[in-house]
Amino acid sequence: MAGFVLLNCRLFTGGADLTGQSNKIELSCELEEKPTTNYASEGWKEVIGSLFATKISGAGQWQAGDPGQVDDATWAELTGRTRHPWTVCPESADVGELAYFTDVLRGSYKLGEGVGEVAPWESSGSGSAPLLRGTAAHPPGTPRTATGTGTGLNLGALAEGQRMFAALHVLSIAGTDTPTITARVESDADNTWATPTTRATFAAATVRGGQFIASTAGPVTDTWWRIAWTITGTAPSFLFAAALGIA
Repeated sequence: MAGFVLLNCRLFTGGADLTGQSNKIELSCELEEKPTTNYASEGWKEVIGSLFATKISGAGQWQAGDPGQVDDATWAELTGRTRHPWTVCPESADVGELAYFTDVLRGSYKLGEGVGEVAPWESSGSGSAPLLRGTAAHPPGTPRTATGTGTGLNLGALAEGQRMFAALHVLSIAGTDTPTITARVESDADNTWATPTTRATFAAATVRGGQFIASTAGPVTDTWWRIAWTITGTAPSFLFAAALGIA
């Protein structure tokens, strides 16, 4: 893949799409090294891998007054000491595009600047789950008004001990009689989807927010995966983004 300029990065945190409020996204992953050097190492330092650590940070233009704005979303996560998924798409959030995601504990929030300057924000969080190099599985700008299924993705089988992880960001909800969306992860042997199997189910959502789930451990021989959903309520409409990844 050729180098490219970051022009259309997408950032989703919990139930907020911060793409239009951010201009910087950084993601780091580190594997802790533990020394195992011994007399048989022949003068070479030896190490083995221990614990992974992940950190995601963002910055941009401060906005407030709605659960989808950076101040409202960040304050709720930070003061609530709750974990929420962050999904970063380097180019776009179209189905099939590259997506990095994990479950994040928000740890810092900085805002404010001098008079006459554009009000900025900075925030970061540490991963509290595996960091996934996965795939966008549902576009954030496509409204869903009825029960349905997403596009199938050939992501491969699960080896022994592997799981399919998924992030869901419910970005907006409209309708009456408590509109509810219950999303799930399905798999099948091929793209005909003749006999889909539910591998993991998100909690029913009646308000905007984010969820992070994982399937039971493999092996699973199915290679095709998708997001599916059940919607209830009167005149319901949902916008949501989702990502899938194996680890």
